[in-house]
Amino acid sequence: MEEAVRIDKWLWAVRVFKTRTIASEACKKGRVLIDNNSVKSSRMIRVGDIVQVKNPPVTYSFKVLDLSQKRMGAKLVPEFMENVTPPEEYEILEMNKLSGFVDRQRGTGRPTKKERRDLEQFTDNLELDEFNFDE
Repeated sequence: MEEAVRIDKWLWAVRVFKTRTIASEACKKGRVLIDNNSVKSSRMIRVGDIVQVKNPPVTYSFKVLDLSQKRMGAKLVPEFMENVTPPEEYEILEMNKLSGFVDRQRGTGRPTKKERRDLEQFTDNLELDEFNFDE
C-alpha cells in the first residue's frame, strides 16, 4: 500500500476525471479542494483526506479510503473512495435541471421553437399576483 499519491493521479485513477490532463487543469483552476483550500496537481494526498471537486453548480466531496496510481474498473472504485457529498448539493443539481430551460447560457443563440413554447408555458403558469412587489 502506498503512503501518498498525487491528487491528479488519484482523481484520474478513481474515475472522477476522464483524463489526467483534465484533472490537472481542474487543480490549476482551483476546482479541487482539500480542507477548503485549493490545491496544486502535485499535492500528495493520504488515506482519510476529504477531497472536494467543484463542478458548477455542485461541489462533490469524496473521502479517500485507499490510494492508487493506476486507473481501475468502475466496480473497484468504492474500495478507494467514498462519496460524502451532502444531499443539499444534489438538491441544487436537481433544481438546476428543472429550471434549465429558463436560464439560457449566453451565446447559445435564440431559443428553439420547443424551448420558446416551454418557456411561454412556464411563464404563463406563474401567477404574478402571488408575488408581493410592494414589500
